[in-house]
Amino acid sequence: MSEAKEIKLILEDGSVFAGKSFGYHGSVSGEMVFNTAMTGYPESLTDPSYKGQILVSTYPLIGNYGVPSKETENGIPKFYESDEIHIAGLVISEYSFGYSHWNAQKSLGDWLKEYKVPGIFGIDTRSLTQLLRENGPMLGKVVADDVDVEFYNPDIHNLAAMVSTKEKLVYGNGKYRVVLLDTGAKYNILRCLLKRDTTVIRVPWDYDFTQEEYDGIVLSNGPGNPALYEASVNNIRKALQGDKPIFGICLGNQLMGIAAGGSTHKLKYGHRAHNHPVKLVGTDKCYITSQNHGFVLDTDSLDSDWEPYFINLNDNTNEGIRNKKKPFFSTQFHPEASGGPTDTEFLFDNFMDLVKERKK
Repeated sequence: MSEAKEIKLILEDGSVFAGKSFGYHGSVSGEMVFNTAMTGYPESLTDPSYKGQILVSTYPLIGNYGVPSKETENGIPKFYESDEIHIAGLVISEYSFGYSHWNAQKSLGDWLKEYKVPGIFGIDTRSLTQLLRENGPMLGKVVADDVDVEFYNPDIHNLAAMVSTKEKLVYGNGKYRVVLLDTGAKYNILRCLLKRDTTVIRVPWDYDFTQEEYDGIVLSNGPGNPALYEASVNNIRKALQGDKPIFGICLGNQLMGIAAGGSTHKLKYGHRAHNHPVKLVGTDKCYITSQNHGFVLDTDSLDSDWEPYFINLNDNTNEGIRNKKKPFFSTQFHPEASGGPTDTEFLFDNFMDLVKERKK
């Protein structure tokens, strides 16, 4: 193993963290975010919701199980959440140059190099995470060989247009036709739908899906500021005039809320982990959920036709909404999980039950 090169992480407040390079040795910039999950870095790095962000992993050892194969199923990668890495950079404490796993095909470092994504290790991620928690959203940049770059704020750009499919795609041949509005959809949403006797019509973020023949709609997750996706909101607003079931996930929750007349705001440091507890409103039921979002819906901004579905037990923020009269509901968390937990996958069954009821 050759000696790792020096590389720096610089934050917009002037803080500097010196480390070693283990991925692509280059300079990048983006929004600094942290994830407290212990596993699942192949899934996280390929989650389109991380577009434009430099990811800090709080778990101290990363890379020990390598990167899985590119095997496909139903026309999509079996072990990834998209076709490529979406993070701008990866910051970790300790990198495992050796890796071992039955399905490992390459090292994490080699994978990052393949997609020209810098990786930096040897950072005190505890101190860095505390800084991000205290200061809230902060821009940062990874600087290699003193080649400086400008700070980059992803919130002012249409990231959905960058990560969405560019054309309509159809998957499966099931009985029920479901439109998937792709604003940065994780592939496990597709997998969860396809195993429930569906034909999935995946469409671009600004596509007028109301012109399609469908039995239900799923609004996907995705990156960035929901206030920028006016075309998506306008089409969702048209769909809300009908009565076919709609299921929103993560960004989809926010977009449906905006289409229903609501508003959103940015959280101080977002929810990114596999262990966020949410409560089903009106019950004592609690679920552990996978989350990855920086913005959140203002529940009180909705009219009386809507009600909270779930709330976050850590900070009492909105975790989903549902319509009192029509078959519309959404979750801020990820019921499709990947990489875990799978406690709330039953919501796909709930959605399909609504679809089947209206198909009769």
